Amino acid sequence: MNIFNEFKFNSISELFMTFSNEQKCIDYLEKIIWNGNPVSPFDKDSKVYKCANNQYRCKNTGKYFNVKKNTIFEGTKISLQKWFVVIWFFVSHKGGLSSLQLQRDLGLTQKSTWYILHKIKHNCLFENKHILDNEVEIDETYVGGKNKNRHHDKKVPRAQGRSYKDKTPVLGMIERGGKVVARVVSSVDADCLVPIVLRTINAFSTVYTDEWGAYNDLHKYYEHYIVNHSRKEYVNGTATTNSIENFWGNLKRGIIGIYRVVSKKHLQRYVNEFVFKRNTMKLKTCEQFNHFMSNLSGYRITQREIKGVYIVL
Repeated sequence: MNIFNEFKFNSISELFMTFSNEQKCIDYLEKIIWNGNPVSPFDKDSKVYKCANNQYRCKNTGKYFNVKKNTIFEGTKISLQKWFVVIWFFVSHKGGLSSLQLQRDLGLTQKSTWYILHKIKHNCLFENKHILDNEVEIDETYVGGKNKNRHHDKKVPRAQGRSYKDKTPVLGMIERGGKVVARVVSSVDADCLVPIVLRTINAFSTVYTDEWGAYNDLHKYYEHYIVNHSRKEYVNGTATTNSIENFWGNLKRGIIGIYRVVSKKHLQRYVNEFVFKRNTMKLKTCEQFNHFMSNLSGYRITQREIKGVYIVL
């Protein structure tokens, strides 16, 4: 029997009824993460003893743990019920979710809701690690305000075109009919972009790019077709980058409409969020919720890491 069939809730009210107390939340996590068979985070092969208060003991190491260990819930003082509500809102709000809105809805501080959301966004990284195949569109974009709209004392000189002096570049790859992968990058030079493409896209796939020179050598590894945007060309036979540009549109609408300002050091987490939502868009909200929860194991992030720089290359 599929374990996900046990947990179906199609609205926030059904979510409240399903997880009406803290113990039901813990029981859910034990089923979704362990499938009812506790596994020690210290030694996977060790026998595990059940103790009081939802604690377990690893026989080989003698250490105690619970189902929250190595997940985004480890060490939290906020109830799992509130965490589950935030995750439900996160997956159901396709265009982004404001920490200020959550502050008003849940009665938590804005600092707490911001921290919760960033742990959730970071965990979305598991959907941003796919290997792509077949036909793949590649493109880069730049995230940041327009230089012409800045106050005169904040304008950045010589920041026109593909400049990342005032913006942060992001590389995106999308398999037609499949998954998307997106990475915040340090530059848009071939030395930076090509290694990421080679690690992400299987050899002998067909790739589509624009005319940017960093992609010139891709023909050595893939069947490579180009659409020349500088000539106002957006479709050239099967060559087009419309799918990845559609993803960029969703990302930027979310940033502009909900988040307003996104710093460079946290940008990858926001990219992870929209990658997760794009890759799971065909799932129902309940299925997205369960999919997210089933990929918590082995994850941990501290408050120190939340405040630090996070760029995946």
